[in-house]
Amino acid sequence: MQLSSYAASLTPCLPAQADSSDADVVVELFSAVGKIYQLDEKLLSAVTGLSGSGPAYVYVMIEALADGGVRAGLPRDVAQGLAAQTVLGSAKMVLETGRHPGALKDMVTSPGGTTIAGVHELEKAGFRAACINAVVAATQRANELSKPQ
Repeated sequence: MQLSSYAASLTPCLPAQADSSDADVVVELFSAVGKIYQLDEKLLSAVTGLSGSGPAYVYVMIEALADGGVRAGLPRDVAQGLAAQTVLGSAKMVLETGRHPGALKDMVTSPGGTTIAGVHELEKAGFRAACINAVVAATQRANELSKPQ
């Protein structure tokens, strides 16, 4: 299995000598297979830290959610399927509605309910900080690797 066959986005880079018509062609071609972000080249390491390394972070989260489901009594295959579908559906909601993830979280979090109990545990464990730190660490490493030896 080639993981690249599951890619939902690509990061093409244009050389300095490319003109606006070259950029238009690249945007037209790659828009057919994913979302295009036109950024300054100095941000490429940040893109790598977030979207290049991000799938691994999401896989760890799916695995952890599935492990929680198993701990709660679900069969492994069911827990993994539910975890993956939960991430897929949540990502689609962010992309399709354009709403801030915090607003979407609030929409599914009832006062005194199960979701806020779980969110509280994530906050106590430093989940949000761990995600931020992972992106920053990967960005810093990308910067290190991009320097001439």
